[in-house]
Amino acid sequence: MIVSTGVDIVEISRVRKAANKWKGKFLNRIFTDTELKYVKGKKFLYQHLAARFAAKEAVLKAFGDSSINDMEWKNIEIINNKDGKPIVKLVGKARQTMVKRKISEIAVSLSHTKNYAVASVILVSS
Repeated sequence: MIVSTGVDIVEISRVRKAANKWKGKFLNRIFTDTELKYVKGKKFLYQHLAARFAAKEAVLKAFGDSSINDMEWKNIEIINNKDGKPIVKLVGKARQTMVKRKISEIAVSLSHTKNYAVASVILVSS
């Protein structure tokens, strides 16, 4: 059963500017080592970073209440399975919230163009 949805759109230029201005401080605050390793091999690295940022925002919007105040950016990780499909991995407070709410699956879809990245998330309970 669908419990909630979340969607977010990000301007790629804003992610590029933040990364260039704050360097590793911004990247290491928002993204996990696994996420950073994945995007470093990409031709359009800022598009992939922006898509992951949008996905994290979409997850927060799907959870949508004061419980998100306990979640940190790195508690939400967007990785790819062996087939390349993006998946959401939650740890820490985010994982605890998922279990407490009996969320069995988080479906995520990412897309990006030259200027924008968008992500959609669906929370599912069994």
